[in-house]
Amino acid sequence: MSKTTDIAKVSTRGGFHVFWGVTLSTLISSVGTIFINNLLGPDNVGLYTIAIGAPALFATFRDWGLNTAMIRYTAQYNSENNIAKVRSIFIAGLIFELALGLALSIISIALAGPLATAYNRPEIVQLIQIASIFILSSAMITTASAAFTGMEKLHLNSIMLIIQAIAKTGLIIALVFFGLGTLGATVGFTAATLVAGITGVLLMYTLYSSLHKPPNSKLAIGGTIKALLKYGLPISIGAILTGFLTMFYNFIMPIFVTDNSAIGNYATALQFVVLISFFATPVITMVFPAFSKLDYRQNPQDLKNIFQYSVKYATLIVVPVTVLVMSLAEPAINTVYRGFLQAPFYLMLLSISYLFTALGSLSLNHLIISQGDTKYTLKLAILQAAIGFPLSFVLVSQFGIIGLIANTTIVVLPGLFLSLGFIKKRYGASIDWKASAKITFSAAVTGILTYLLVTWLPFISPIRLAIGVVVFVVVFVLIACLTQTITRADLGNIQTSAEGLGPLRKPIQGIIGIIEKLMPKP
Repeated sequence: MSKTTDIAKVSTRGGFHVFWGVTLSTLISSVGTIFINNLLGPDNVGLYTIAIGAPALFATFRDWGLNTAMIRYTAQYNSENNIAKVRSIFIAGLIFELALGLALSIISIALAGPLATAYNRPEIVQLIQIASIFILSSAMITTASAAFTGMEKLHLNSIMLIIQAIAKTGLIIALVFFGLGTLGATVGFTAATLVAGITGVLLMYTLYSSLHKPPNSKLAIGGTIKALLKYGLPISIGAILTGFLTMFYNFIMPIFVTDNSAIGNYATALQFVVLISFFATPVITMVFPAFSKLDYRQNPQDLKNIFQYSVKYATLIVVPVTVLVMSLAEPAINTVYRGFLQAPFYLMLLSISYLFTALGSLSLNHLIISQGDTKYTLKLAILQAAIGFPLSFVLVSQFGIIGLIANTTIVVLPGLFLSLGFIKKRYGASIDWKASAKITFSAAVTGILTYLLVTWLPFISPIRLAIGVVVFVVVFVLIACLTQTITRADLGNIQTSAEGLGPLRKPIQGIIGIIEKLMPKP
């Protein structure tokens, strides 16, 4: 268990760096979003959403699995102290991503006119062209992020995210405030991603420079790219299929949903879903390098333990937060926005997919690809695409935004259940079904009670929101303790994993002490 404990400590520390980076950057961005949405209104927010989403159709073809391969092999070679290969991965990955990102940006600019025509909104041609620079800058961001994740230097990733958020918030607010409307918002968004991309590459260079160059070592750029592509190509085909499926959703949405206000409400709900990603992103980011350090043939028990812990504690964090967001969707959105009447209902529906964390949705795919079974994930992506394309056309054409959300929730389920069977058969790994059921039950009961309370309260939205958060946290902890959803063994594992958090260790120990007092005596 010592290896499992060591990996848990490193992952917890890395997850904390991801958490504070995502939290601060999102809070900064949210300030800007509140001002922007209120200044632009639902109609213009809808146009802005379409404009910045259009180039993503081409960005889908940018990543040929190299980012995932970079994380996997960087984590593996770094743990083996093979610095020469780590240095080659850095340079090879960056060269490939920049070249492809630049080419796709040019293609997107050239095809902006036909895209705007297909959307029946010819007035957004210029906006799509400006937003196309996002493809190149996102290549810089994701490559740098892959390097930081593989080397477990997540604080650098957080710095990059925060710089992007500050630039985005400052530029967009200034440009919209001075009357540039959707043009100003698009320019601000594009410029901010470019600033973040350049920052990421510079930080990546400092990390590269800190790696000691072994004697007589040379950068094997061509060979490294081939090795990365060999591993990443099945992942990339699957990612392209999945990404293209998402772009297809975004493509047919404005065709069948002619009400810009509905799209603006949907975009606003998506922004609130970010509240859940505060807690989901650290899990998603850290489980892959953690799994990549283990081989199911050499470390079977450690791999099983790490997988089961990752699912259990991800569920303990993400599922209650998801239910909290669902139960307080109406007062939360009404606290910061005016006139977005459909957004609370959309937010509740969008949050459902995060409940699948209890089934291992945040860990399953990372476990499979970390063990080199990338062809299996490709099969799952093909299955999802085969279901998603026809189903989305039917649901969106008939039910609009609600159909779109329902489709994105449904299509992931077949692959999820197939993956559970695959990892059980191949790796002997499984989730803790009893723990997942208890956590989900405790969160559901708490959510229902909180929703009924805030609906009944006759106060303004900010007060109902504050009361709802306090009630949810208190009731959930009480129910979780009484039903033994949280056990003393869990608290011990959390306390051990938190030892790498430095000054935060004592506050966490204090919270653990309070929860222990609430638990029934053994």
